[in-house]
Amino acid sequence: MSGAEIRTEYGAQGEVVHLIPFAAPELPSVSRRHLEQAWEAARGAALSAATGKAPMTHGFHFHEDNGPPLDLILADRDAASWTGGVERIADLSTAYGISLCLRLLALVALMGSAEWARPWFTLKRAGANIHPALLQAASLAPLTPTGGFAETSLRALLPAEF
Repeated sequence: MSGAEIRTEYGAQGEVVHLIPFAAPELPSVSRRHLEQAWEAARGAALSAATGKAPMTHGFHFHEDNGPPLDLILADRDAASWTGGVERIADLSTAYGISLCLRLLALVALMGSAEWARPWFTLKRAGANIHPALLQAASLAPLTPTGGFAETSLRALLPAEF
């Protein structure tokens, strides 16, 4: 994976597709601080997008060694907006930038669907308060082929007692 070039293509409607020459699980871990910064940038972009024009659609095309390529298209307005926010602080033409973006989106998905994760964060009108241990685990946990978290691995990175 190291040294592999990530290319970016643009569609007729302005959509962006990042062509990644390896599978999502090969993306690197990121720093907790960068994940926190990505959260803040994405939240700011989402708040701005709520009153403005639709955010640019992003997609990720992953090359799979043992199967067909995997395409993740973020047509959802919120996901596209959050991705645009991450793009303001991270280079999405790098494996690190792609990893940061997917980890942020996976964290949002986890917070919305995993009941076991609820003690690790609070949501308020002013924003989210995410426990540093959850952010650390999200920055290190392996990604699945679809760019989400392998939840068992993520949970194993959290302290046993909270």
